[in-house]
Amino acid sequence: MKPIQVGLMGLGTVGSGVFHVLTRNQEEIQRRAGRGIELTMVSRRNLEQARAIVGDQVRIVTDAREIIANPDIDIVVELIGGCDVARTLVLEAIAAGKHVVTANKALLAVHGSEIFEAASAKGVMVAFEAAVAGGIPIIKALREGLTANRIEWIAGIINGTTNFILSEMRDKGLDFDVVLKEAQRLGYAEADPTFDIEGVDAAHKATIMSAIAFGVPVQFDKAHVEGITKLSAVDIRYAEQLGYRIKLLGITKRREQGIELRVHPTLIPAKRLIANVEGAMNAVVVQGDAVGTTLYYGKGAGSEPTASAVVADLVDITRLHTADPDHRVPHLAFRPDAMADTAILPIDQVVTAFYLRLRVADEAGVLSKITTILAENDISIDAVLQRESAEGEKSTDLIILTHDTVEGRMRAALARMQALPTVLAPIVSIRKEELA
Repeated sequence: MKPIQVGLMGLGTVGSGVFHVLTRNQEEIQRRAGRGIELTMVSRRNLEQARAIVGDQVRIVTDAREIIANPDIDIVVELIGGCDVARTLVLEAIAAGKHVVTANKALLAVHGSEIFEAASAKGVMVAFEAAVAGGIPIIKALREGLTANRIEWIAGIINGTTNFILSEMRDKGLDFDVVLKEAQRLGYAEADPTFDIEGVDAAHKATIMSAIAFGVPVQFDKAHVEGITKLSAVDIRYAEQLGYRIKLLGITKRREQGIELRVHPTLIPAKRLIANVEGAMNAVVVQGDAVGTTLYYGKGAGSEPTASAVVADLVDITRLHTADPDHRVPHLAFRPDAMADTAILPIDQVVTAFYLRLRVADEAGVLSKITTILAENDISIDAVLQRESAEGEKSTDLIILTHDTVEGRMRAALARMQALPTVLAPIVSIRKEELA
């Protein structure tokens, strides 16, 4: 059978990985797919750099549109990144009747609904395993492996840069700014790490997983996003003393009122497996009503780990290339005519527990006033840690862990506590999840 021909737009870190994996494992891939998968065209502006990667085996062009225009190309792989140009090229590839594989989480989180609708109308597939958690097959798990389940919630460490920084902060007791510089020096963080450290990258991925889990359109604009830039080493230390670790989590939950979709630093019990994911690794926990808790762990970035996911998508499309579109797995797991319009809840309606650190005057009655405010806002206390003040000090840290509460109530309580004359510094609040 004639091999499937693939055109690759973008020959950077992941693109070179795709070439090497396809070349090295061609025999096994063919045995699995039933026919060969050949990379026959790539686009890159610098021809010499491209030639150094693929040699003379592949035709190299500087204009990605030449790949789309080539009638022999069956599948277009988009690895150029960004949104605007990528969106245009992907839609043009779909219009030309090409299947598309992409690792572009920002593109799908922002423009996914438009892209999937165009693909369905044209009868072609858009595959995106590599867009979330690199080489971890979490998209396939959500779309296919867990089909029997009503997904209840997902929580994931889905950005390696931030997890590396938090691991270093905990191990070495250093503050964020110091560790960020080290992460940049080692190549774990970009020169401009904004998307990573502000939680945007994780929010893109959480948005995609939420859409698949709950059968709703991708709605990145409704996600609540917080990064790790304001975290202090002292809070990581206190969390440790209380039996918790702090991780940047992408969380999405099904509730009666709607869907929670949020990214923020989170306290997790240290005994949870996901709390012990260190360095630049990724992990995703999925809770289903039938299967219970499942954990997916591995490398979330890198040349060949991400290429692993891209090539798996190529094999899937090759297998289903000639299948009736109605017999393929829907892009977001649910059939397009069965998608729900469930609301994404605003952050004030989210239900979660909290870690609070208050710098307070070391005098009688302070704790009583704070606990009264919490009680009046219907917030129950789980634990209190009061650091003994050093000799001569007139202030101390008061640490409070709460039970689950509605975020709006906590915000109201925080405003009242902050106004107390005995609270001497801005209150630190970090959300807490038991993940059980």
